[in-house]
Amino acid sequence: MTSSGPAPSRLPHLCPQDRVSCQIGCQLSLWLRLLLSLWLWIGGQVIQVGSSHQHFHPHSIKIHGDITLGGLFPIHARGPHGLPCGELKKEKGIHRMEAMLYALDQINSDPELLPNITLGARILDTCSRDTYALEQSLTFVQALIQKDTSDIRCSNGEPAIVRKPERVVAVIGASASSVSIMVANILRLFEIPQVSYASTAPELSDNNRYDFFSRVVPPDSYQAQAMLDIVRALGWNYVSTLASEGNYGESGVDAFMQISREEGGVCIAQSVKIPREPTLGEFDKIIRRLMETSNARGVIIFANEDDINWGAKSSPIAELEDVAEGAVTILPKRVSIDGFDHYFTSRSLENNRRNIWFNEFWEDDFRCKLTRPGVKLDPDKKKCTGDERIGRDSSYEQEGKVQFVIDAVYAVAHALNNMVQNFCPSGAGVCGSMDPVEGRSLLEYIRAVNFNGSAGTSVLFNENGDAPGRYDIFQFQLTNHSHPGYRVIGQWTNNLRLNLEDMQWSGGDTSVPDSICSFPCKPGERKKMVKGVPCCWHCELCDGYQYQLDEFSCETCPSDMRPVPNRTACRPTPIIKLEWNSPWALVPASLAMLGILATSAVVAIFIRFNDTPIVRASGRELSYVLLTGIFLIYLITFLMIAEPGVVVCAFRRLLLGLGMTITYSAMLTKTNRIYRIFEQGKRSVTPPKFISPTSQLAITFILICVQILGVFVWFAVVPPHTIIDYDELRPPNPDLARGILKCDMSDLSIICCLSYSIILMVTCTVYAVKSRGVPETFNEAKPIGFTMYTTCIIWLAFVPIFFGTAQSTEKLFIQTATLTVSMSLSAFVSLGMLYLPKVYVIVLHPEENVQKRKRSLKAVAQSARLSQKSHNGEMKIEPDRSQ
Repeated sequence: MTSSGPAPSRLPHLCPQDRVSCQIGCQLSLWLRLLLSLWLWIGGQVIQVGSSHQHFHPHSIKIHGDITLGGLFPIHARGPHGLPCGELKKEKGIHRMEAMLYALDQINSDPELLPNITLGARILDTCSRDTYALEQSLTFVQALIQKDTSDIRCSNGEPAIVRKPERVVAVIGASASSVSIMVANILRLFEIPQVSYASTAPELSDNNRYDFFSRVVPPDSYQAQAMLDIVRALGWNYVSTLASEGNYGESGVDAFMQISREEGGVCIAQSVKIPREPTLGEFDKIIRRLMETSNARGVIIFANEDDINWGAKSSPIAELEDVAEGAVTILPKRVSIDGFDHYFTSRSLENNRRNIWFNEFWEDDFRCKLTRPGVKLDPDKKKCTGDERIGRDSSYEQEGKVQFVIDAVYAVAHALNNMVQNFCPSGAGVCGSMDPVEGRSLLEYIRAVNFNGSAGTSVLFNENGDAPGRYDIFQFQLTNHSHPGYRVIGQWTNNLRLNLEDMQWSGGDTSVPDSICSFPCKPGERKKMVKGVPCCWHCELCDGYQYQLDEFSCETCPSDMRPVPNRTACRPTPIIKLEWNSPWALVPASLAMLGILATSAVVAIFIRFNDTPIVRASGRELSYVLLTGIFLIYLITFLMIAEPGVVVCAFRRLLLGLGMTITYSAMLTKTNRIYRIFEQGKRSVTPPKFISPTSQLAITFILICVQILGVFVWFAVVPPHTIIDYDELRPPNPDLARGILKCDMSDLSIICCLSYSIILMVTCTVYAVKSRGVPETFNEAKPIGFTMYTTCIIWLAFVPIFFGTAQSTEKLFIQTATLTVSMSLSAFVSLGMLYLPKVYVIVLHPEENVQKRKRSLKAVAQSARLSQKSHNGEMKIEPDRSQ
C-alpha cells in the first residue's frame, strides 16, 4: 500500500468518543527542534532549517509490516539554488529504491527467512543533499522521542489517543557518503543500525564515530589501494587527483594520497576539487588546471555520481565516447540480478502504485505525459497510454548498485531472523522480548551475518562494519570490438590481477601512455632530486672522468682508469709510448742517424789522416774527445725514443747531458787555452800553464767528471725506473686519455741534467767573445765562436718550445722531438763549423794539408801585442801568414 505520511506538525490521533482531531503541532514541533538542537550540540554540525522546509516528513513510501525498515534513496538530484530537489534520477534513484521493494517481496515470501513476520518499510527521498536528508531522517526517530501528551484533551475533555509513529529498527542507505555521514550522526544517538549500499568514504570506517554504520560495499580505502596498484602496474609515478567536495571525494583522495605516501613511489602533481555547486564553466576551468601538469596524464578521480563517476555505465558518456576512450574505471564486484530485471520490467502504472514516484519515472522513461485532473496536457509531449513496457518501449539497463541494495536488505533480514530465533524460539512471530527491537543487539547480529548474497558471493562485515574489498576493473574501448563499450581488464581482491595486454588507449594504441614526472635517467646520468617531490628529478651527466656510482651520485674514476662510453663503470686507461714509426720519432731519428754517419766519417778521416798537419793543428786529442761528445749527442736521440726500461732510463740519465758536457768541455778548454795564451802574450813571452795536450785532456776530464758525479749521485738517491704518467695525457675528453710509459724524468730533472752543459756552453761562448780578436788563421777561435753563437740561438729557441707545450695532449712527443732535434742541430753546428772545413781540405785539397813553419811563442806574443794596438787605433800590422 502506498501512502503519504502525515506532516510532523500535525500527528494523527483519535478521541474515544468523537475521534476529533486534536492539534498538537506546537508541542511536537518543539520536541523536534529540541532534538535537532541536541544533535547539533553533540555532533558539532551546523544546520539551519529554512522557513521553507518546515516539513520533516515529506512524501514517502509506507509498506506495512510487523517490523519496519527505513530506506534512504536519491530519488531526485540536487535542486538548483533555493530548491531542495531537482530532476528525477531513474537509475540511481528509482532502480535502487525498487531493489529494496523487490528484496522485501522476496523476503516476505520466503518461508525460511523470518517466518510469520512481515517486513515493512518507510522509504524517503534524500534528493542527493546531505542537509535535506538529515531533515528526512528525523522521521525515523519520531517513535523514540518521549512526548508528554497528558495535557492534550479532546473537545469533550477526555485524553486524546495519539497514534504512535511506526518504529524503524534499521535504515537501508544512504547512497552518497556525505549523506550517510550526516544521517549516521543522528541515527547513532538513537541506536538505529544503518546499512549502506553505496557509501564508500573511508571516514565511515571509524567505528568510534560511526559505530552503528555498516555497508555491503567495500570502503574507498580498498579502492584507493586498488587504484594505487593499477597506477604502479601501468608504470606511473606522477598523477593528479580530482575529488568532489565533500566526505566521499575528499576522503577517497586522502586515502589514496596516504597510501601512496606510506608505500612510496607515486607522487601527486595536483589535487583539484569539484565544488558542491559547480558554476558554469567550472569543469572547463578544472580541465585547464589539470593540463598545467602535462606530465601527469593519469588522473585519480573520486567524484560523486552526479559530477563524474560513471562506473561501467554508457549513459554518462553518450556522445562523448571519443573523450572517454581508454578510461579505467573500478566498481565493486557485482553481477546483474536476473530476478530483479524480470521484476522491474514487469512494473506498470497499475501494479506499482506503492511507488509514489513511479508516475514521474514513467513520464521520464517513455517521454510522455500523464493526464491529471485540472492539468492541461503539454502539446509538445505525447500522452502516456499506460500500455508502455519498460525495456520494450524504452531502453533498460540494470543499475550497478541494485545487487548491493538487495544484499543490504537481506543482511538486516538475516540479522533479524537470527535475533528472532534466539529471542523468540516459539516461531510465532515477534515476541515480547523483541518489542521493541533493541538497536545495539540488532547491530551485533548484523555484524555477525555471513550468507551468500544475490551475486553468489558471501556477505559479511569486519569489525568496522565494512564489506570485503572485491572490485572489477573496466576500460572503455572503442576499437577492436563489434560494439564499443566497457571491457573487464582485471580484478582486485586484496591484490591486483591486471591484463595489460587487453588494454587499449586512444586510437586503439596498445602502448601505455606515460604519466611520470621525470623519465628514467640514461646510463651514466645521476638523478638530482627536486626538493619536496620524490618522483621528480633532473638528469645530470657524469662528466669528465666521472662514472655513475649509483642512482644518485657520480664518482671519479681512479687515476689509472677512465669511464666506459656509457659512464656506468671505469676501464683501464690505454698505455702508450713514443713509437719508432711516429713522425715525432722518425724526424729526430733520421737527423741523428745522419749525424752519426757524418761524425763517423769525420772520425774515420781524422784517424786516416791522423799525422797530417791539419789534424795535428786541430789538437788531435781534444778533437777526438769533442767528436766523441758529438757522437753521444746523436746517440741520445735513440735512447729517448726507445721503449722505457730500467737500463734505457739509466742510460738516458747518463748520456742526456754527458754528450753535451764532453763537447762543450772540450770547446771550453780550447777557448780558454787560446784566451790565456793571448792574454799572457800581451804581458810577456812566458807561456801560461796547463796548455799542453795532456793538461788540456786533464782539464776536460775534470769538467766531464762533474757531470758524471752528479748523475751517479742521482742514481744513488733515486734509482732509475719507469713510471706510467696518467696525468700528462688527461684531456677533457676521457676517450682521448692515455697513460704514458716513460722514465722517471720530469721536465725539471731534464733541465737539471742539461743545466751543467748549458753552463759550459755559456762559459764557452763568453770566452769565444773574449777571443774574438785572435787572428783568423790562429787555431780554431773563430769557428768555435761562430759555433757557440749559433748554438745559443738554437737553445734559446728550444726553451719556449719545450715549456710551451706543457699543456699539449702530445706533450711527450713534442718535447722529446724538440729536445732531440735541438741537440742534433747543436751537434751539426759543432760538426759543421769545426770539422767540415778541415775535412774539405783533407779530402779535396790535400795539397794544402802540408807542414807550415811553426810559430814561436814570441811570435804569438808579438802578434797579440800588435792586435791590441790595432784595436786601440795606434797601428795595424798584418801578421805573418807564412808561419
